[in-house]
Amino acid sequence: MELDQCINFVLTKAQQSVYQLFKTELHSYGVTPGQYGILKCLWDKNGQTAKQLAEQLFLDSSTVTGILDRLENKGLVKRQPNSRDRRSLQVVLTNKGRELEGPLSQAIVRANQKALLKLEDDEIKQLQQLLGKLTPQE
Repeated sequence: MELDQCINFVLTKAQQSVYQLFKTELHSYGVTPGQYGILKCLWDKNGQTAKQLAEQLFLDSSTVTGILDRLENKGLVKRQPNSRDRRSLQVVLTNKGRELEGPLSQAIVRANQKALLKLEDDEIKQLQQLLGKLTPQE
């Protein structure tokens, strides 16, 4: 099979291209696409555990732990005891982390627009539907 016929190669190539767009848009805020994912989850529902974040983002626990360490070092999140389960920690946004919601959301919109620039509206919808079919359903 030729590489350009291998779905894994084609998706990886597209993902790397899109990732670079997102990385560029987020760079001036000192945030990576992975860190944005964590922040977005916390903006939607603050006080989640690392395990909950990992499940939402389809990442393994060690990857999330590393991202949380970097976000904590930047003063964007903090980990604190979970009031419902003392055995786990909640991840909560700091004021600095909350203040980034607007600017980072706008940067993500710009990155999405750039990534989809060559596609018509109906092609964008079709792409989203097709990619959804490749994703395991819960």
